[in-house]
Amino acid sequence: MSTPRILLTGIKTTGTPHLGNLAGAIRPAIDGSLDPDVRAFYFLADYHALINVWDPAALERSTLEIAAAWLAFGLDPERVVLYRQSDIPEIFELTWMLSCLTAKGLMNRAHAYKAAVDANLEAGLNNDPDRGITMGLYNYPVLMAADILMFKANEVPVGRDQLQHLEMTRDIAARFNHHFGEHMVLPEALQRDESAVIAGLDGRKMSKSYDNIIPLFCESKKLRKLIMRIKTDSTPPEEPKDPDTSTLFSLYSAFAKKEESAALAERYRRGIGWGEAKQVLFEYLDDLLREPRERYAELTAHPGKIEAILHDGAERARAEARPYLDELRTAVGFKPLG
Repeated sequence: MSTPRILLTGIKTTGTPHLGNLAGAIRPAIDGSLDPDVRAFYFLADYHALINVWDPAALERSTLEIAAAWLAFGLDPERVVLYRQSDIPEIFELTWMLSCLTAKGLMNRAHAYKAAVDANLEAGLNNDPDRGITMGLYNYPVLMAADILMFKANEVPVGRDQLQHLEMTRDIAARFNHHFGEHMVLPEALQRDESAVIAGLDGRKMSKSYDNIIPLFCESKKLRKLIMRIKTDSTPPEEPKDPDTSTLFSLYSAFAKKEESAALAERYRRGIGWGEAKQVLFEYLDDLLREPRERYAELTAHPGKIEAILHDGAERARAEARPYLDELRTAVGFKPLG
């Protein structure tokens, strides 16, 4: 019998779950958990969220909402290890070990840090390009590496913009192994289909930072109102339209079956009014979300049930993290004298 591959992924608890999360993270995570040859570890990255969420109530609410979202769409906590990052203290001890081996130059090249510096320089802060940049932002690739390496993940689903994180993790793990022996598994990137990155209300990537999201569990009336706000051009209803350039079509095809998308694409090419296209999208999404919306309402009304699931997941995760950290502590020289 072959050893199962270990799949690990996390989602930051930085706001209300939206359609982009469903397409890019939640659905692929649930599909991955159904593979009998995979052991899946899924976590709520609340310490990562602390980099830019300093409102305790907002952090708590987001943790509840994101856990409930995964469960509402069918994630089975018996099949996976579902846990809260902050419940696994071993991760943070490992983070320090890895920090002591990680070159500052490697962190200087991290995309998020470079983007923050570039923004400061563009704002004219040439004398203080690090203004407003916390050590949390600077060091977060090391914490991410500890998240991955702690559970010996073989595969980590990433988008193109996250590929650097996996490369850094591999570099850090290889450096540890070079100094202390072959203790760490070098993970492989499981690249997500970039078509799953969907556009928001304004045509840009759906993101809380752009304030262009469609919340997953808003009621039908609000869902329809938001869809009707999606930007379109002035092409008349009878004129052909290119589905490949339409935000409405990209949202539809992110969730629809291939044959459904193909049928709607043909309607675009023959000519369809934007109002009609928006109504088609609304009806499809409203039907898709109806049952998960009900389950989500039940889960968020009883947070103790979610807490029990996360507690159980943390216990299962720590059962693996504790002995592995003991192994690493011994490897670096933390052992009884004599």
